[in-house]
Amino acid sequence: MPRWAVVTAYLTSLTVLPSSVWRIVGFAFGAPVVERVSGHRPGEGPSLIPDSWMGVYVVGLSVVSEALAFLALGLVCRWGEVFPRWLPRLGGRTVPVRAAVIPAAVGSTLLMIFPYALFMHYVLDSTVTGVRHGGGLVMHGWQSVAFAAAYLPLAAWGPLLAVLTVHYHRRRTRRAVSGDGLRPAGAAQAVAAKR
Repeated sequence: MPRWAVVTAYLTSLTVLPSSVWRIVGFAFGAPVVERVSGHRPGEGPSLIPDSWMGVYVVGLSVVSEALAFLALGLVCRWGEVFPRWLPRLGGRTVPVRAAVIPAAVGSTLLMIFPYALFMHYVLDSTVTGVRHGGGLVMHGWQSVAFAAAYLPLAAWGPLLAVLTVHYHRRRTRRAVSGDGLRPAGAAQAVAAKR
């Protein structure tokens, strides 16, 4: 496995960590990372998440996000090519290339849209289409810097995952072709040149 791919996989899994820490510190422990959180506009119904459950929701969201980011390691580790033995019915079998590539490709595409939506929602107080909605997070000074530092790494999650997905697909399909007894074009030419 190339060193750059392994490093990229670890970086991908860490892109979620700063935002998770920011959310947990701010919403589960009540640190003053925002001035005000408005759950809804006047005249609308209550927020989907009651304030009493916000800490649980934020911790759960952070754990799920980190678990999803951790799956990028499967694109460079053995468990991304062969199912672990402890899995019933699948243990020891080869992971189909499409079973890893399709979810990773869809995920990386969606993750490249997410930073734009986040910027529009929290920074410009608008929807993705540009319509202002009112409410949201209010930050000033160091709070804005902390928010940017926490969420900026998320912008790298999608592109890093895309690079790993392409590498995984090329590596696995090249190996499958070589494993069937077919030689890559360069190897066939080298054999012909020796004769």
